[in-house]
Amino acid sequence: MTDYTIYIVDDEPTIRAGVTSELEDDYTVLSFETAEDALDAFAQTVPDLILLDIELPGMNGTEALPEFKALKKDVLVIMITAYEDIKLVIASMKQGAYDYIVKPIHMEALEVTIANALETIRLRKEVAQLQEKQIRDNLPCLIGESQAIHDVMEYIDMVAKSPDTPILILGDTGTGKELIAATIHHKSPNFKGPLVTVNCAAIPKDLLESELFGYEKGAFSGASATGKKGLIEAADNGTLFLDEVGDLDLSAQAKLLRFMESGEFYKVGSTEQQTVKTRIVSATNKDLDEMISGNEFRKDLYFRLGVIKIKVPSLNERQEDTILLARYFLQVFNEKFGRELTGISEQAVELLKLYIWSGNIRELKNMMERAVLTAKGTELTPEDLGLEHIDRGRVMEEMDDKRFPPLPPTGIDLSEVRLSLDRFYFRKAMEMAKGNETRAARLLNLKHHTFRYQLKKIIGD
Repeated sequence: MTDYTIYIVDDEPTIRAGVTSELEDDYTVLSFETAEDALDAFAQTVPDLILLDIELPGMNGTEALPEFKALKKDVLVIMITAYEDIKLVIASMKQGAYDYIVKPIHMEALEVTIANALETIRLRKEVAQLQEKQIRDNLPCLIGESQAIHDVMEYIDMVAKSPDTPILILGDTGTGKELIAATIHHKSPNFKGPLVTVNCAAIPKDLLESELFGYEKGAFSGASATGKKGLIEAADNGTLFLDEVGDLDLSAQAKLLRFMESGEFYKVGSTEQQTVKTRIVSATNKDLDEMISGNEFRKDLYFRLGVIKIKVPSLNERQEDTILLARYFLQVFNEKFGRELTGISEQAVELLKLYIWSGNIRELKNMMERAVLTAKGTELTPEDLGLEHIDRGRVMEEMDDKRFPPLPPTGIDLSEVRLSLDRFYFRKAMEMAKGNETRAARLLNLKHHTFRYQLKKIIGD
């Protein structure tokens, strides 16, 4: 049984004693004469539920309520009032109070109210634990300290809250688009519903419609005698993830668009209209704009799928996360294979930072799995990772060739190029840091005072 802690905040000793006596056999009960004392107690014991009198000496209940909520956003508060002062009760409910009771307190009614409140807490904790487990299982694509992945994580938290707004995930192969789709589902109101994944590239085009929408018995030659439920119907009250959505042919695109606009569909071979509620999350590594120009993808479907777009950065765009991810996979595969490797050698770390990842996180994961399985020493070496043949100087030269424009025959004004480069990165750092100079300075590996001086010199006030 979950142990719940309840605060009783009331200036009448008889009420505190009476309620405590009734509840202490089932719950941990702490009582306080003032709101200030209860707020101070948060440092030692955080409550699940607070019984809070509206009329208190010093800070009253309506003033204390937002203070409690600031310390613990999801704490449930039941207001106590000596009379039905509707204005104060309404004000408290607007501030987030769960319920209210009226003095004189009837213990049976109070116990029912408390039981309902604690059931809400129990369900909330259960969902949070399940969501934490699911999201933890999907960690690889979201591990990182780079600004690029932090921006994606913040955006996911924001857009996942809707139960039905379509989301289109864009990114290269191996960046973790499917895991991000799962994270969106597990953070959404649809969490308790199913997550159904469809690889559009893996289903033959002539079977795609029947797979998505299902079919009636005898709908076509070879159809099951009992018919079949489609994947869209299977995702009712949940999330349908369409992976490789760019591989849908134009006929399937038209049918998908019709469903997305109305929520209605027909099984193959049926005249009976069906309706489901499901969120469509899709993903592709293809350039859909280019496909639209070549009449390979419908523009109207693109706009419908991409009400919200999430661009997943490649591993090469977040190179500072490479070692963090590598160490995560080292731990994962140590546990999987019963190994006890202690880490990654300095030479291997340096080469991992230089490596160009064509397969993104998937490539890194595969590299680490092979290395942990076959390593002979206590830490991973360049040989274990298959990186021993990388020429550091050549890699750096190739990276420079890609990063910088060629030197023209007429030459350049190097001082002007340097100034332009400084101006670009200072502005970019301020943009990424949302105007926070300390954070921007950190992005450029500069001390704050040096950053501020150069910022004024390069860009001005």
